[in-house]
Amino acid sequence: MKNPEAQQDVSVSQGVRMMFYMMKPNETSFQTIEEVPDYVKKATPFFISLMLLELTVSWIFRGKPPGRLDDALTSMSAGVLSQLPRLFFRSIEVTTYIYIWENYRLFDLPWDSPWTWYLSFFGVDFGYYWFHRMSHEVNIMWAAHQTHHSSEDYNLSTALRQSALQIYTSWIFYSPMAFFIPPSVYAVHLQFNLLYQFWIHTEVINNLGPLELILNTPSHHRVHHGRNRYCIDKNFAGTLIIWDRIFGTFEAEKEPIAYGLTHPINTFELFKVQFHHFHYIWTTFWATPGFFHKFSVIFKGPGWGPGKPRLGLSEEIPEVTGQEVPFSSPVSQVLKIYSVLQFAVMLAFYEETFLNASALSQMTLLLRVFFIILTLTSIGFLLDQRPMAAVLEALRCLVLLTLHRFGHLKPRVPSLSFVLEIFFSICIAFWGVRSMKQLTSASWKAK
Repeated sequence: MKNPEAQQDVSVSQGVRMMFYMMKPNETSFQTIEEVPDYVKKATPFFISLMLLELTVSWIFRGKPPGRLDDALTSMSAGVLSQLPRLFFRSIEVTTYIYIWENYRLFDLPWDSPWTWYLSFFGVDFGYYWFHRMSHEVNIMWAAHQTHHSSEDYNLSTALRQSALQIYTSWIFYSPMAFFIPPSVYAVHLQFNLLYQFWIHTEVINNLGPLELILNTPSHHRVHHGRNRYCIDKNFAGTLIIWDRIFGTFEAEKEPIAYGLTHPINTFELFKVQFHHFHYIWTTFWATPGFFHKFSVIFKGPGWGPGKPRLGLSEEIPEVTGQEVPFSSPVSQVLKIYSVLQFAVMLAFYEETFLNASALSQMTLLLRVFFIILTLTSIGFLLDQRPMAAVLEALRCLVLLTLHRFGHLKPRVPSLSFVLEIFFSICIAFWGVRSMKQLTSASWKAK
C-alpha cells in the first residue's frame, strides 16, 4: 500500500517539525524508496527562514550579525557544490544501501511498523556517530570532512559548508542496516538526521536544560567546532549525545571557544577550501620514509607523525589565546555586496535547475553545472583578490550571456531577460577594462 501523501508539498508545520526531527512514523513511512520525498530540497525555505531569524535575534540581543559576509558566502558555496552530483545520479549512500538490501538482506522488517521506524532512527544516528568520529581520526577521511570545520565563524550558514567528497565513505557505516531495514525507512532518517544538525550551528541558543543530557545541542556542537585543546575530537553526535557519553568522547562547553581549523587556511577560494588537505597528505606521503609510515600518513590521525601516538600529540595543538582574529577578505564592502548579488543570480538558476532537472537535456545540465562552478570559483577569487580574478569574472559574465542567448540559462521570469542582458553586459565591460589594466601592469612589471 502506497502512502498517498508521499509527494505532497511540506506544510509550514511539517517543515518546522522535520527540521527538529519531530515527524511521526505514520506520516513518514513509505513502502518504496521512490515514494520518499526529497526532504532536504523541501527544507530550503526553512534554511533561509532560520538564517534570517538568527540574523535578527543576533542583531537585537548581541548588537551584531552572527558572522561575516565573506565567510557565509564560502559556506553556502560549499553547500551548493556538494549538492550538484544529485543532478546526475542518486546518492551513493542510498545506491549502495539498495544494492546490499536487494542482494544480501537477511530478513525484512515491515516498512510500516513504528518499531522499524524507531530502530532506523537509532541505527542511522549510531552509524553517523562512528562515521563522524572516523572522519576526525582517519586522515584521508579528515581531508574531506575538514571543509566543514574550516569556517572561523559559527552560525547557521556554517551548517551548509559541506564536503563534496565525504559521502563516498559515509555509506560504509550505514551498510549493516541494509541487512534488515528497508531502504525507504533508511532514506527518511538519513535526511532527518542531516536536517536536525542544521539548527544546532548557532550561538544564539545557550543551554537547553535537561535536554542537554540526551540530545546534541548548540552548546555541545559548539565544542565540536572549537579549536581549543579541550574541544578537539569531542562531541561527534548527530542527534543523540548519548553515544559520546557512552564512548568517552563527550565534553561540556567551558571556556570561550575559537572556531575553525587548528591551522587556519586563510582563504575563501572554493577548491582550496574543499581539497587543500588532500594536497597536504600527498606531499607528506612522499616526504615520509618507509612503507608503513606512508600507510600511516593516510590512515592514522591528521596529527600523526613517526614516533607519535595514532591521533598525534595534544600539546602540539596551538593554544587559543582569546586574541584570535578570523581571516577576512580585504576587498571593499561594495565588492562583497557585488559577490552576494552574483551568488543570488546563480542561486536562482541553481534552484530552477533542480526544479526542472528531468525536463532539461544532458547538455543543458552540464552547461549549467559548469556555470555554477565557474561562479563559485570566481567569487572565491574575488574575495581572495587573486591576480586573475578580474579576467575570470569577465569570462564568467560572458559565459552567462552566451548560455542565455542559446537558451541554456533562462530566468524564471521571462520579462527579466532584457535586464539580465544589460546588467551582465555592463559587468563584462567593467571587468574587461579591469583585466586589461591588470594584464598591462603585469607586462610592464615583467619588463
